[in-house]
Amino acid sequence: MGLIIILFLTLLARTKPENQTCKVIEKAELMEFSRDGDLNIAGVFSITSTRTLVDNDYQAIPYSYCKGYNHRELKFARTMIFTVEEINRDPSLLPGLRLGYKVYNGCGTENLIRAAIEAINGNDPLACGGQTLAVLGHSSSGVSNDINTIISAVSVPQISHLSTCACLSDKARYPTFFRTVPSDKFQITALVQLMKYFDWRWVGIIHSVGTYAEEGASEFVKEAQKEGVCVEYTMVYLETSRSRLRTIIETLKESSSKVVLMFMPLSFAKTFLYHMEEYNITGKQWVGSESWISAKYLASTERKHILHGAIGYAIPQASIPGLGEFLLSLKPSDEPHGALIKNIWEEFFDCSFTPSNTSTLCTGAEDLRTVLSDYTDVAKFREENNVYTAVYSVAFALHLLMQCENGLNPTMGNPCLTKDDVQPKLVFDALKRINFTTKNGARVFFDENGDSIAKYDLVNWQMKEDGSADIFIIGQFDNSSPEGKKLKLKEYAKIVWGGYNNVVVRSVCREPCPPGTRKAVNKNKPVCCFDCFQCSEGTISNKTNSLDCSPCPPEVWPNEMRDNYVPKPTEYLSYTEPTGTLLTGFGTLGVFLSLLIITIFFTHKETPIVRANNSELSFLLLFSLKLCFLCSLTFIGRPTQWSCMLRHTAFSITFVLCISCVLGKTIVVLMAFRARRPGSNMTKWFGPVQQRVSVLILTLVQVVICIIWLTINPPFPKRNMQYYKDRIILECALGSAIGFWAVLAYIGILATLCFVFAFLARKLPDSFNEAKLITFSMLIFCAVWITFIPAYFSSPGKFTVAVEIFAILASSFGLLFCIFAPKCYIILLRPEQNSKKRIMGKM
Repeated sequence: MGLIIILFLTLLARTKPENQTCKVIEKAELMEFSRDGDLNIAGVFSITSTRTLVDNDYQAIPYSYCKGYNHRELKFARTMIFTVEEINRDPSLLPGLRLGYKVYNGCGTENLIRAAIEAINGNDPLACGGQTLAVLGHSSSGVSNDINTIISAVSVPQISHLSTCACLSDKARYPTFFRTVPSDKFQITALVQLMKYFDWRWVGIIHSVGTYAEEGASEFVKEAQKEGVCVEYTMVYLETSRSRLRTIIETLKESSSKVVLMFMPLSFAKTFLYHMEEYNITGKQWVGSESWISAKYLASTERKHILHGAIGYAIPQASIPGLGEFLLSLKPSDEPHGALIKNIWEEFFDCSFTPSNTSTLCTGAEDLRTVLSDYTDVAKFREENNVYTAVYSVAFALHLLMQCENGLNPTMGNPCLTKDDVQPKLVFDALKRINFTTKNGARVFFDENGDSIAKYDLVNWQMKEDGSADIFIIGQFDNSSPEGKKLKLKEYAKIVWGGYNNVVVRSVCREPCPPGTRKAVNKNKPVCCFDCFQCSEGTISNKTNSLDCSPCPPEVWPNEMRDNYVPKPTEYLSYTEPTGTLLTGFGTLGVFLSLLIITIFFTHKETPIVRANNSELSFLLLFSLKLCFLCSLTFIGRPTQWSCMLRHTAFSITFVLCISCVLGKTIVVLMAFRARRPGSNMTKWFGPVQQRVSVLILTLVQVVICIIWLTINPPFPKRNMQYYKDRIILECALGSAIGFWAVLAYIGILATLCFVFAFLARKLPDSFNEAKLITFSMLIFCAVWITFIPAYFSSPGKFTVAVEIFAILASSFGLLFCIFAPKCYIILLRPEQNSKKRIMGKM
């Protein structure tokens, strides 16, 4: 490549014989404006915009010519000239030296490359003209790509004011490239941050062909994916393809995304918007790239449905004092030897400098302020400020090189230079070191990739009824700010949204998963088109788009929406619920019946049936049964430390007291039978005193067991979370299971003894044999408590307590009815049978 460039430059160079004085024979073909200086720079612009090929039907050599004018490129060229003249008037910058310029114009890539080669051809010592130390331009990334490929071979620095392709930051391919416009890398970052800021997660892209648009769209897709923004479609716009345009229109109509990124250069944006005028595409929020978003003249009544509410990043506007007056003061007489200004002048004012019957004669004194074009729009300067900064960058680099103190350059560290010693390579090295502030307050320096500080204005199009537009700055993006603070919207900024929406447009493939659900990726769809699933039982998610649902702590449970915790309801057998009320009623009924029977027995205490078989044990038994009914009530209600200890001990002691009394009555029956035999004195061994003592001893054994139980490991209230996931069971834990089963075992032993003794006495010859009643009552008692054991272990939660209460009540009612109901029947309904003879069986 280097050899080809050298050969190309050699062919372009003019050789001169020895001792011949160099002089300019003719103006270079592509040079439009120039002024020699001590140090010279060049600019390459596309003032002539369209290249037309004439093939002559291939009967003669084809040739091409340029037509049409790009007023914006003329504005850039004139801004360069203004800046050079301003620098030359500044005594503090390059003192004693004059900066010169050469402005080249070309249309088409080939002519522009030729212009760049022509610009640096002055670096050959055999060529005429001053040496070019730097090249400014071009506006197009693709053209800058080609230019730097050539001029970097001879170490000439290039500074672009508008080439934004991120690819140009590759120093291996473009070693001498610098730019004063932010790289598209930063624009892409800013656009993705904009999408995130307004939560636009589902977007479409329309871009043109060319390095700028293709690279930019590709980078946007990559960066968007990293930030969770998905691209529904990417469409390529071709100016000459009607079928491609129809495809774009159909895609816009059918797509679900509401945000469309239009990434293309200004020239393509013009034609695209022109073609879109005839299609009624509404309801979309258009986002523009910096190349066209600030071009106010694109507005028209036919484009309101697209441009109204459009948002995008523009190069920051700046104030350049004197530039507006300089641009508007242009006259054809300023360049009397060139045809370019005259041709543009004729286009501006629709006149001619050549007398003609079809048009008016140009005077050259017409006022540019009456013309509406890119060139005459001097209200705000954006891209022009980049040109202004680029020229100043070269000037400061040259100033850095020309410093001299005591024979040395204090910054560069080399011997002092004269203007003839300055070479492009030295300017290239100096550009990497500059760090200055322009007159409008902008700080300028280049990073290791040749990029400058990335700043943008966030602008919003607000269309008027007449089709014109106001472009308002609604925020800024500063890449040098800390992460998370790069994008700042103006406070109280009035934003108009696309699609005539009153609120910010919503553009998502799937609405965020609300709290109470979890997000799951759908492998067959983009990451933004995820699925939402409700949290499973016992888990919650209290954030939007939660990836997982969190298990609930044991004490709480999800609410109905499963987005928050609620305390688990506590459950215990209470007096107010139906089961508790019913058991309370039966317990109360048992107490009442016990008291009623006590009253009946006390009223008839002198009758034979009451006095038979030790009336004291009968009254004690009734008292213990009353206590059994009462102790069942302690199992109902909210468990506490005292109620847990009371319910089990009261139950065990009262039942032992009850069974002891029954056992005593059974033994009395057996003793009475034995006492009727001749020579028997058994009644003296088990008289009333012995009966009382036996009941006391048997009860005290249970009391001792209970005391040991309560001392070592007593029952305590417990929050049981194992039975149910959605509620807490308040219950009394046994503490020591051995203690619990010990008291039950003791009751079981006594009940078994009582049943055995009663069974043995069932066939005694008494007319009223109480042993039969005791046998039946103990049969019921044992059946109830044997059934209780499996029922106790299989009943969940509060029903365990209900089973225990039922066992207490059933066994108590069994004893009460089986033993005392027949006696009450005789006392109340068969009083004639309540006689000693009847009781003893003697007629």
